Amino acid sequence: MGLEQRWRRNGNAIKIGKGESGMFSKIGVTALHWASNINPWSNVYGLARSIMALSAAFTLAINDAKLLFRPASGLEQYPFCQGTVSFFCLLSSDYFELNLLRWVAVFLLLIVASGWRPRYTGLIHFWIAYSLNVSAITIDGGEQVHTVITALLLPVALTDSRKWHWIRENETPPLTELSLYKRITALVSLNAIRVQMAILYLHSTIAKLFEKTWIDGTAVYYFLNDPMLGLPPVIRELLKPVMTSELIVIPTWGTLLLQMSLVLSLLAPKRTWKYFLLAALCLHEMIALLLGLISFSLVMTGALILYLRPVEQEFKLLSRFKWVQRKAEEPLLRQPGLSK
Repeated sequence: MGLEQRWRRNGNAIKIGKGESGMFSKIGVTALHWASNINPWSNVYGLARSIMALSAAFTLAINDAKLLFRPASGLEQYPFCQGTVSFFCLLSSDYFELNLLRWVAVFLLLIVASGWRPRYTGLIHFWIAYSLNVSAITIDGGEQVHTVITALLLPVALTDSRKWHWIRENETPPLTELSLYKRITALVSLNAIRVQMAILYLHSTIAKLFEKTWIDGTAVYYFLNDPMLGLPPVIRELLKPVMTSELIVIPTWGTLLLQMSLVLSLLAPKRTWKYFLLAALCLHEMIALLLGLISFSLVMTGALILYLRPVEQEFKLLSRFKWVQRKAEEPLLRQPGLSK
């Protein structure tokens, strides 16, 4: 006997087709219930993509092409273009033209950061993040994370019909079938980012456990004294009493414990996410302050917002801006019978 169920919530009537198994019917109902209750296109995802776009814009703006694109061991041609579709390979390898592309990329990234038309700028964002990662030489792990996250954000951006990613979506129940499918696509992508972030921290933690200095608690001492990425001389002298004492095990083992807790936060209740987010942001801002890895910390800040801030819990401060409210109200004011 065929199975037919109707599921109603917030004015929606969703029909599960005849002949479907009970298991698949339950999965479908659960997915539709999920999509009808959570709007993935909020200023949470908007703020995250803006921060990451600003990070790349900052890197490109303050570094000349001669620093970013240069010969390296086993790589005589620059920028690296073989087998890629890099933005930085659109022109020749002449530094004048590379600097021209660099500033065009900065301009495009600022448009991305502004939040305008995420459906279109999402592709641009990923292209530039990918291009910087594959074609530049003097980059760090932040560019790799940026590329992966912007790739996973593509389904979210491409299904986002808003003019600005700061405003609230105006569609209200009953939602159309197409709208529900779009929401499910975006929510699956956002949860894939959460899984990716947990894997990232798990990999980082396991790698550290195979290093003797992390096990004996002295790794942070060596990082802070690194001649290239270590502390500035003034700060090094101020922290020397701690760095040369047994207290150095606290930031070393503390980093391991925090990273492991961030892995486990994937399974934590939503009400606890804010505590993990605060701790993780403190860690990465300390890295930016002490080691100067500003662009890396900014990328991780954006990624952590996607990981540990429920997308439906919008940032109220951003929603209070007058221009955001005005943009959100405009479509409603155009409806018949509505006025200020």
